[in-house]
Amino acid sequence: MGLFNFFNKKDKANANTKESFDHFTKVSIESANFFVTRYSDRFKGLDFSVKSLEVVDLVLDEASDFYDDMSEEQRQNLVNTAGSYIFEVARCNFGGKYFWYNQLNQPILVTGQPDFEVSILAIEKVKGRLENGSEDNIPFYFAGYIERVQSKQSAMIV
Repeated sequence: MGLFNFFNKKDKANANTKESFDHFTKVSIESANFFVTRYSDRFKGLDFSVKSLEVVDLVLDEASDFYDDMSEEQRQNLVNTAGSYIFEVARCNFGGKYFWYNQLNQPILVTGQPDFEVSILAIEKVKGRLENGSEDNIPFYFAGYIERVQSKQSAMIV
């Protein structure tokens, strides 16, 4: 996961500094903006709103038809940029901070601290959407996140 490698450092004390989070947020924003640039000519409505996740789902639905034929680098770019877009929709609309989730070797966005913690694993969900099809629908997934944030109920949305 080249995009996120800097965050998964061996020295975890250094990885958890405010500076690292700020840098990671910048990288995520850049990656999400790349997703918008890459797909906005063909798919309208990528405006970082919750509603725009329907468009992301359409992009992933179309890409799933040829996902198996993509190179590993193409797959990783699609997964990382779409995942970053979903993360940024969450962060821009509901707040949160990025952390590294070692169990799945990927970033996680945690919203609501210190009162509660709702976390999402967007990279994992994008992979699932591409590999499993519409059963891993992005808007439905995100609705679970919104529900937990609004009710201030701690949960991990996978």
